[in-house]
Amino acid sequence: MPTAASDPRDFYQAQVPPPGTAIEPTQLEIDQGFATGPNPSPLPKLFQPLTIRGYTAKNRIWVSPMCMYSAQDGFATDFHLSHYSQFAVRGAGLVMVEATGVLPEGRISPNCLGIWKDEHVDSLRRIVSHMHKYGALAGIQIGHSGRKGSTIPLQFYGTRESLRSTAEEGGWPDNVYGPSAIAYDDAHYTPTAMTAGQIDTVRQAFIDAAARADQAGFDVLEIHSAHGYLLSSFLSPLSNQRTDKYGGSFENRTRLLLEVVHGIRQIWPQDKPLFVRVSSTEWVEGGWTIDDTVELSKALLAAGVDLIDCSSAGNNAHQKIPLSPGYQVQFAERVKQDVPGMLSGAVGLISNASLASKVVEDGSADALFIGREFLRNPSFVLSTAHGLGINIKWNNQYERGRLKTKYSFV
Repeated sequence: MPTAASDPRDFYQAQVPPPGTAIEPTQLEIDQGFATGPNPSPLPKLFQPLTIRGYTAKNRIWVSPMCMYSAQDGFATDFHLSHYSQFAVRGAGLVMVEATGVLPEGRISPNCLGIWKDEHVDSLRRIVSHMHKYGALAGIQIGHSGRKGSTIPLQFYGTRESLRSTAEEGGWPDNVYGPSAIAYDDAHYTPTAMTAGQIDTVRQAFIDAAARADQAGFDVLEIHSAHGYLLSSFLSPLSNQRTDKYGGSFENRTRLLLEVVHGIRQIWPQDKPLFVRVSSTEWVEGGWTIDDTVELSKALLAAGVDLIDCSSAGNNAHQKIPLSPGYQVQFAERVKQDVPGMLSGAVGLISNASLASKVVEDGSADALFIGREFLRNPSFVLSTAHGLGINIKWNNQYERGRLKTKYSFV
């Protein structure tokens, strides 16, 4: 029987083992149609645990950070509690909270999450606590929007040509900045080139945000350096045309990201994993390439980063992306092969059990970051296990919904 809570309002059913954990079916479960037989041996890597530093993910299917545009003044709400908890309840190994601004002007839109002040911590801690009850690792991505900031929330896309959010709409048109005064496109504001003082402020803001993430109880921290946002835009020679120590050479263009990583690693607990999301290539001639990503990953490994989350694109409006299932897996594979000791995560149009399993089983990546498919199917972990013939633990409350291999009344 469940153990009673000292306060009935704090009661929850203990999940042993946590949902999403591969377990051998009993003969009774086989007879009732929950499994056709024992789990495959060896167990597919997708459902093998992965330990990074002092933390272990129960499986390799992780929720990718995805903007929800549902906050005011950066505060997490009941929506975020229910949104992120649904994935933990249904067995995700790691749930990564969306891009969370390290400064007010570091948000993508006025309705994005923030972590620039201590008051943000309590509402984030509540989310972390609930995810932990279901055995999921709790991660958060911290970032700065840079020249792609002060934009309208997603639900207003297509209602007008410009994506610019005005001051009357809560935007910050006079405080959009980047490495150089080069706009992403005509739909975004033209940024001002950052001063040395602004660079110092942003660097410290990342470090302070990491400290708050630790206070909120997050297990994993991811630094957002992809998709044309601030740190990403410093990396590319197309968006960074500075002539000081933060522009020009590869060493200079990667300097700010590495300074942020070094600063965070000093205060982020040594037993907690640190990830970096990158745009592995810009898909534009003369821009950032996968070869650059490999060299950057070597420097990030030396600085204390544990995993590269390998996305692509988003920094140049002239990009030509060859979309197809798993089209970005190649980048995770290059990092894993060419940077010994660095883990890699694959992302991008991975939406079925066979492809998900193949990517990890072949050694192309150590884990998967799944985005849109989780929005369509929050039970993606459970349905993937069923598709692969693997018996896994469901959360206690949903036991009667377990997928079966044959019909029965149980």
